[in-house]
Amino acid sequence: MTYFILFFFGLAVGSFLNVVSLRYEPGRKLLDLKIIGGRSRCPHCRETLKWYELIPLLSFIIQKGRCRNCGKRLSLQYPLVEFLSGLIFVFVPFVSVNSLQFIIYNQFLQFLVIGSWLLIFILFLLLSIIDFHHYIIPDLINLVLGSLGIILIALNQKIGNFGFITGSFLGHYAAIFGFRESIWLNHFFAAFLGMAFFGLVIILTRGRAMGWGDFKLVGALGLIFGWPDIIMIIALSFIIGSIFVAPLLIKGRKNMKDAVPFGPFMIMASVLVFFIGFQMIDSYFKLFGIIR
Repeated sequence: MTYFILFFFGLAVGSFLNVVSLRYEPGRKLLDLKIIGGRSRCPHCRETLKWYELIPLLSFIIQKGRCRNCGKRLSLQYPLVEFLSGLIFVFVPFVSVNSLQFIIYNQFLQFLVIGSWLLIFILFLLLSIIDFHHYIIPDLINLVLGSLGIILIALNQKIGNFGFITGSFLGHYAAIFGFRESIWLNHFFAAFLGMAFFGLVIILTRGRAMGWGDFKLVGALGLIFGWPDIIMIIALSFIIGSIFVAPLLIKGRKNMKDAVPFGPFMIMASVLVFFIGFQMIDSYFKLFGIIR
């Protein structure tokens, strides 16, 4: 029952994310009430939507993806974002503390950990949509992500979730890379290293490879995930980016001078590390015979 409640709440949050992302205008405040306020309308005929046309996911399915008034197709972003948001509210709490029972037992610190990770993933989703559409990462999102990273550092220190074999999504393999004495040193070092690397790439490519929004994002991710997780996130983001961009280059739909939003690739990499980081690095070491 808890899973269903979380999923449907996530659908509602996803509906709000659609409103914010689709009404966002670069150069304006992310949560400008003059922009995101007001009734929802069809993007084609501008007809004001009825309440039963605003039920997350269900309305899109019933209407077969079309506006009731003009009959034109609606963007798949609407159900996709709502569905992903629902999944976030189901799976992220489970992974972040390994049990949803923490909510039932009302253990305050664990509840804060759950809430922090949920907000982080919701911002991940919002950031990806905005960067995909506008090639920009709002400073407010990076600022909040960095702040949540600092909050998680303090929470993990408080509950003792950091050591030579704990406090990393890479499990005991994190001990190989050192910097396990202090959680604060570990995470700030990760942020510094990530920003130094991205800053160098931006300078050498004169901003063609990525922008300063990506520079700020990797700093926030460093604070959230720490060392050595950030190294895996950076490596995976370039691999994922290559997988997506290479076919576009081959087909001539993109050239080397075209801008590509890098933020979504970093978010995809972060999600992979969060959910299967240990399994990936474990398979890597076993594949190359580093461990048996």
